[in-house]
Amino acid sequence: MKTAQLSVKGMDCGGCVKAVERAARGVTGVAAAKVDLAGASAVIEFDESQTSVDAVANAITRAGFKAEAKV
Repeated sequence: MKTAQLSVKGMDCGGCVKAVERAARGVTGVAAAKVDLAGASAVIEFDESQTSVDAVANAITRAGFKAEAKV
């Protein structure tokens, strides 16, 4: 498993946090997703053989938020 951090823009409540976590966990290969509203970020744990950071960021973006991998 690999861990990565993403910046997530557009969240302003607990419901947003749940929506981002749900979007990330919905990607095949994602084992865990923890979202920090105050830090506007998400930490994901995923299997590199099944998905990528970009795929998770795209899923979060499709859910209505702007997500990108932190470098």
